[in-house]
This record gives sequence, structure tokens and C-alpha cells, in this order.
Amino acid sequence: MSDAIWMALALLLVLEGLMPAINPGGWRRMFEQLLRLSDQQVRMIGLISMVAGLIMLWLLQMGD
Repeated sequence: MSDAIWMALALLLVLEGLMPAINPGGWRRMFEQLLRLSDQQVRMIGLISMVAGLIMLWLLQMGD
């Protein structure tokens, strides 16, 4: 894997760890709310996140 992929994975882990480290109670409440969503709603959140990430990557590539 290229260094960029490892750096992206490392940044993802840092960002994922921020919420439970800073506000564990809020992190738990967020997951409790996620558990109440239907599979379709969770799927839609995932798809929107992926599309947003792809658009961001595309825009970053255009800037180079």
C-alpha cells in the first residue's frame, strides 16, 4: 500500500477516537440513537458518507 493510504487510515483512526476520548457519554448516546434507526436509514447514512468522501477526494485531486 502506498504511504497515502496508510496516512489516511491513521487519520481515520485519530478522528474516530476523538469523540469517545473527549465525550464518552455523548458517544454512547449517539450509538444508542443509531441502534434505533432502521437498516435502510443506516445504509443511507453510509452511502451519503461514501459519496461525500469520494467528492472530497475528487476535489482534492483536481487541486493538484
